[in-house]
Formats: sequence, structure tokens, C-alpha cells
Amino acid sequence: MAKYDIVIIGSGLGGLECAYILSKEGYKVLILEKNRQLGGSLQIFVRDKAIFDTGIHYIGGLDEGQNLNQCFKYFGIMDKLHLIKMDMNGFDIISFSDDEHEYSHAQGYDNFVEQLAKDFPHQREELKNYTKLIQEVCNYFPLYQLREDDAPILGTKYLDVNARDFIASVTSDKRLQSVLGGSNPLYAGDGIKTPLYVHALVVNTYIESAYKCVDGGAQIERLLTKQIKENGGEIRNYAEVTKIVEKNGVVTHIELKDGEHIEGKNFISNIHPATTMEMLETTTIKNAYRNRLLGLENCASAFIVDIVLKPNSFKYINQNYYHYRRNDVWTGINYTGEQSPDMFCAFIPKSTKGGEYADSMTILTYMKFEEVKQWENTYVTVPKHKDSRGELYEDFKQKQTEKILDLVEQKIPAIRSLIKSYTTSTPLTYRDYIGAKDGGVYGIAKDYRDPLKTFISPTTKIPNLFFTGQNLNMHGVLGVTVGAIRTCGVFLGQNYLLRKINKA
Repeated sequence: MAKYDIVIIGSGLGGLECAYILSKEGYKVLILEKNRQLGGSLQIFVRDKAIFDTGIHYIGGLDEGQNLNQCFKYFGIMDKLHLIKMDMNGFDIISFSDDEHEYSHAQGYDNFVEQLAKDFPHQREELKNYTKLIQEVCNYFPLYQLREDDAPILGTKYLDVNARDFIASVTSDKRLQSVLGGSNPLYAGDGIKTPLYVHALVVNTYIESAYKCVDGGAQIERLLTKQIKENGGEIRNYAEVTKIVEKNGVVTHIELKDGEHIEGKNFISNIHPATTMEMLETTTIKNAYRNRLLGLENCASAFIVDIVLKPNSFKYINQNYYHYRRNDVWTGINYTGEQSPDMFCAFIPKSTKGGEYADSMTILTYMKFEEVKQWENTYVTVPKHKDSRGELYEDFKQKQTEKILDLVEQKIPAIRSLIKSYTTSTPLTYRDYIGAKDGGVYGIAKDYRDPLKTFISPTTKIPNLFFTGQNLNMHGVLGVTVGAIRTCGVFLGQNYLLRKINKA
């Protein structure tokens, strides 16, 4: 008889949340994580005594009464998080190389309109209409509002609307169009593909409220892990799953890299659906379903420079920067080689020891997997200061770093003189450490031209194998949390679970 009711592959946020929900409801749960560190994109790392986030640079929806706040209360972690609220009048700053002015995204919908109306006084009504429509789109996704609803996760409206075209329909002002879409690296915005609902669900949560985790987002993992263990759940690291074995129509066990077999009644994969299919030994699943998952396109990846700043050299700024070389904010994702980078984002972590000065800065720009494809058969799974992929790779990263710093100098002219040390990450880093397919930062890419294709059901063709995580419907802390609710709703009943969350 199987020792576990639920075996979860991967300890990213979705896996941790599923483990908490199900262990709280009395299921015997085991999480398996291939790396030393738990948490996936919640992980932090330290360089030169400075803390860096792997993926959670800021979080929205955490004010009292807001959706993620309510979820975190249910998880028992809201009152334990060490947070700082970002600048109310400009948590995100959008800027352009041909324009000295900076444009602010403010918290609170009325304030969002007011701050941008200072720069676009003749567009006040258009801004009001934009915010009204964004909230209307979000209302078509009841699960994101933690509302009980017999309708599926999909709203029937707005699914097949393009984000860029929607913004252009709201205002004819080209610069305002770019400002409204300027934080689109939060969802790897592509002018040709990105659906409106992705833009709306992401920006809504930050306009409601925007916070940074002091000393990094790993505190979310640590708190959830503690709660899971208190519920009787088990978590194992250095436990890499290599095979998912099906017999007579159900998964009977999984096999670890060291040959160990682990049996379970149900299995939840918190890793990419395509990676799950590659591990799955089955005669039950038809090739059409397998090939559909294997063929899904992934989001663009990123090149990141994590900078340790010289002591007392750069005052802490409670804002993020999104800077563009040109006015069209929807094309940067497609620039490669000598044309890149076309844009950068700058995130400044908040630490308890930093005081009025920042310890570090993370600079992110897009990079496609093709740019590092020549090294795709090299793997680094032990943390090192330098990747062991050879001199050509190191030269490539150095060249990319100089190019991105040239662009950053347009916003922070003294950036090079502020650097104590830095490390870099490429799509290969995302692939090896986070398990991201093709290094894609947000998993499967959404496309408004075929919206249903990229919605993944939590259930599979095998009755005791399930999916969770950012590939289910949306990425980000809220998107993954909603995905965990969907997955656990299969076991518990979704409305039952929503009632529990709303009563927390």
C-alpha cells in the first residue's frame, strides 16, 4: 500500500501551496525537490554578502481585503512576512532614451490616473476608461477574485483580444500607449501575441498594491515549508525525479535519479508539462496529447546582471525602472544579437542592513534561448561563481554585460563606478537551476490568436496525475496561487476550498 496520498514533483510556489492545502485537509503529502534549495523562483542567493532574488522582485495584491493577502492569511503566513510597501506615487517608473521625463505607475486606481494625468492632462478621460476596463477584464476571471463560480477559469469575454491593440484603442497618444504597456516584461509582453487578460490580471494586482520582500522572497518558501511540516507533510531535497511510471492506466510510482522508487496514490507535477511528458513512461496517453504539450512555445528568457554595489554609493530607491531604447515597448522581446538589448528593467532589493543605501541591484533584459544554444548540452547544477561552460561562454556573457551597462548608463550615468562585483545569468541558468523549459521565465507563452491552446487543465489523461504551477493558467505569485487552488479543487471541491480561503 502506498505510503503517500500525494507525491508532488518540484518545490516551486505551486508545489508548496498544493502541499499546504492538501496536508491541512489531512492528506499524507511528500514534496520532492531535485536541488538543495527549495522554492523554485522564490529562491534567493548571496554574493559578496548581498542578497538577490531569483524571481520574486515585487508582489502585488497584499493590502487588507485584496486577493493575495487573503490567500496568504489562509496559508498562515501573511502576518509573518517582512515587507516594505513601494512608492505610492510611482512603484514602477517607465522611461525612454529619447525623453528625459520619467512616467510613473502609481498604487490605487484613482492615484494611478492622477499621476499619469499630470503628464497627459488631455488624456484624463482615456486614463479613467483604461482603468475601468482593466478592472472589468479582471472581473471576468472569478477565481482571481476568490469568487465562487460554476463557470470555468476562463472568462468568455476578452480572451481573444490583443493587449497592445486594446491599449491603442483606449488612447491615440503613442507615448501614453507605451507608458501603459511599459511594465510588460512582467509577463514577457509581445505585441503580436500577448492577450489583454494577461496584461490586465498582472497590472491590476500591482496597481492595487505593490510590495517588496525585505531580504528576499525566500521567506515565503521558509514559512510555507514550516507550515507544511507542522501539518505532517514531508519534504525532500536532492531528490531528482527521472521517471514517472504508469501501469494499467494509473501512475504507480516515480523513480529518482539514484534508483529509488516512491509509490503514491496521486501525483502532482509542479514542473513544466513538457518535461513531465518526457519523464512519463506510459502507453495510455495518446501521442496527440503528448505532442501538444511538447510543442507549446515557451516565453522568452532573460539575461540578468546582479550587481553588488559599493558601500554607501547608491541611495535606496523604492521603485523599479523599465527603460526602453525606442518608443515601441512591445518589440524588445524580439531583438537579438547586436540589436539587443533594446530595454532593461532595474530592481533594487531591500535589505534589513542597508539603511538608506542599497546593497545591490538586479538588471534584467530579454534573451532568447537560441543565443546560448551552442552551449545547450552543458549543465551546471552545483552553485559556482563562474559557470563551467568554457571561455567562449564567459566571453559571450562579458560582451552582453557591457552592452546592457551601456544602456543602463542612460538612466544611471555612474553605474560602472558603483559596481563592487557582479554575476550574470542566461537562459541556461534558468533552465538548470529553476527547471525552466528553454529557460522561459514565465513558462508557456500565451497567444490571443489561440487562447484555449495555452490553458492547461490541472487534470491529465491519467486519472491520478495532475499539473500545477505557472504553466496552468498564469505565472506570478497570484497566478501560481490560483493554479494551486484549481489543482487542489479537483481533490477538495473548488468552492469548498474558496470558502475556506475567504473565511481565513
